[in-house]
Amino acid sequence: MKYKSTRSENFDCTSAEAIKQGLSPDGGLFVPVSFPQFSIDDIDAMKNLSYQQRAVKVLSRFLTDFTSGEIEECVSNAYNKESFATESITPVYKLNNQVYFLELWHGKTCAFKDLALQILPHLLTYSIKKTKDDRTAVILVATSGDTGKAALEGFSNVDGTKIAVFYPVDGVSKIQKLQMATQDGNNVAVSGIEGNFDDAQNGVKKIFTDKEFIEELNKRGYILSSANSINWGRLVPQIVYYFSAYADMLKAGEITLGEKVNFVVPTGNFGDILAGYYAKLLGLPVNKLVCASNTNNVLTDFINTGVYNKNREFYTTDSPSMDILISSNLERFIYNISDNDSTLTKQYMDSLAKDGQYSVSDDIKAKMSEILWGGYCDDKDTAISIKDTFEKYKYVMDTHTAVGKNVCDKYLFETDDKTKTVILSTASPFKFNKAVLSAIAGEEAVKNKSEFELLDMLSEISGLVIPKSLAQLKDKEVRFGGKINKEDMKQFVSGFNM
Repeated sequence: MKYKSTRSENFDCTSAEAIKQGLSPDGGLFVPVSFPQFSIDDIDAMKNLSYQQRAVKVLSRFLTDFTSGEIEECVSNAYNKESFATESITPVYKLNNQVYFLELWHGKTCAFKDLALQILPHLLTYSIKKTKDDRTAVILVATSGDTGKAALEGFSNVDGTKIAVFYPVDGVSKIQKLQMATQDGNNVAVSGIEGNFDDAQNGVKKIFTDKEFIEELNKRGYILSSANSINWGRLVPQIVYYFSAYADMLKAGEITLGEKVNFVVPTGNFGDILAGYYAKLLGLPVNKLVCASNTNNVLTDFINTGVYNKNREFYTTDSPSMDILISSNLERFIYNISDNDSTLTKQYMDSLAKDGQYSVSDDIKAKMSEILWGGYCDDKDTAISIKDTFEKYKYVMDTHTAVGKNVCDKYLFETDDKTKTVILSTASPFKFNKAVLSAIAGEEAVKNKSEFELLDMLSEISGLVIPKSLAQLKDKEVRFGGKINKEDMKQFVSGFNM
């Protein structure tokens, strides 16, 4: 399997090279040149496999320059009882006869990012060896909350790597900030930045395309790479849990073989839902992919109008991991549905960089509408969904999952679609305890309470056990508490223990 850039026809590489580099030299994203097919019989066979075995099946189709033994080792190192609290890794919870939750938050950092970032360090270290590169990989990460901690946890003390994480100083929850600030490891660095997630993301992309800085690092024995979902090694593992959810529902008798399923995905950067689209291209029976946004509804507007416009007010919400106005992985989707037209994709991305917007053709908009349905909700409706779902089903959602549930309800009501529908539950409710408790018990009940009092309170009300990694935060040393201007990110990287 070869990989190309979304922005030119002049470059192709192996999966190891794509994973090592993270971003194409032309600023584009790496995409596979084709999508191997899973037959209905292949999918049927998955119902009797473990999550680890399913992962090997999917990853082997894309990482063809890896041996089967190497892929199996990466998978076993990532998805095990030390890293995940459930044997099934991503359990499916049945809410009612039509709606299900795919719980993706049973890993070390209590967010769906663990599914990719527990395996990426192993894929990256193998990729560096395969390309006969003896440089140290410097991993740069921009995060709106969950990616940062998951990447730090995954790369902590991994030989031959260093990792620097940037987050919007006022754009993450207190628990998310504390998770990053207390990270162990002798190869990690964390800094808040003055600005929002898009500022952090643009800062990282700017560093990746700074040829002089890259050459300087190269002379010092370093190579830049990324753990954001722009890295193919971060995105491809996310395809697995779509197949796994379908196989689990098949095994449980919730669906019949070949029956189509909807997936509702709360997303900001479009990576998680893109993985669902790729699963569909591989042959998984997917009916509709429902894109759920919060008040930063740039994706909803794009899906409904064909105009992507980031020139709008930025909102800090109770679902901060979705507080994004530049959805990087949308570039891959545009490339695929435009029949792999790299020239057109580059024109759109150049227009976005220059003018903050672009408009797709009617043909592309029509293709997009066949695949996606877009909706959004604000913090008020997010809270209502949390409260209503808890009172009716005794099921507790975090704020991002609640956005998904709210948009799911809108989609099913407006379309009268009777298809079985899976909502991706992307984070533990304990990570956003104040917002969740405010919705369930009222704002007065949480007033003046510390993060750890809120954890105890949510556990008592919900009957859920506080995740071990969060309970232990109160005893951990705060190592990183600083913040910088977005213009100083390159200087921070240059001076990071190198």
